[in-house]
Amino acid sequence: MPAISVTIITLNEAARLTAAIESVSWADEIIVVDSGSTDATLEIARRLATRVDTRDWTGYAAQKNHAAALARNDWILSLDADERLTPELAASLEAWRRSEPEHAAYRVARVSWYLGRWLRSTDWYPDYQVRLYDRRAGSWRARRVHESVAVSGSIGRLKGELQHFPYGSVSEHVRRIDRYTSLAALDLYEGGRRAGAGGLLIHPPLAFLRNYLLRGGIRDGRAGLAVSLLNSAYVLLKQVKLLEIELGGRPAGDA
Repeated sequence: MPAISVTIITLNEAARLTAAIESVSWADEIIVVDSGSTDATLEIARRLATRVDTRDWTGYAAQKNHAAALARNDWILSLDADERLTPELAASLEAWRRSEPEHAAYRVARVSWYLGRWLRSTDWYPDYQVRLYDRRAGSWRARRVHESVAVSGSIGRLKGELQHFPYGSVSEHVRRIDRYTSLAALDLYEGGRRAGAGGLLIHPPLAFLRNYLLRGGIRDGRAGLAVSLLNSAYVLLKQVKLLEIELGGRPAGDA
């Protein structure tokens, strides 16, 4: 039976960490890597996790790779503090552990809670994430934002959902959009992309149509409409900030 080490990176996650850890209480090991919390995060982690490590922030991918390197086991389940495993996903993992792994990593669908409902539409769903992986075959790829696991080998899929509570308020969402579009624009620029008229004029409305019509935001009523508009705004801001970099500026919040 493959043993699983759960890894969680934190910064001031006292309000959400307990529920995240309790959803994986069955794991063989739970590792928390904290980057300087000033709330009760460390106290909670030391009470509930198997191992707690503190480390200066070096980026999402670097923190997660460090957490995986601390594990006793090769199979890593990476969990964010704002996520919870559903009972169906936990059962799927338990069934997986009773057989020989067929893949080097596994994706799981993620569903987000927003404006008082589970949003199963737009670009937010099913939002498949590679979270269970063999560290001998995969690691987190270094990017400023939207980091992901790069795997040498095939990738399977687990049943069930990962519940995501990404924002405590719309204001927090807007602040995150501002920060992430700055980081994404820098990644685009360093990758050789430039902001053209098409990116500014065409990509944002196409993003809205994709989210609201093709990916079913219309089915989620006002919440679906709001998320479709915000996702379109994300695309617009990313392109404008890319243009800002081209003209010699640097978007705020890019650290």
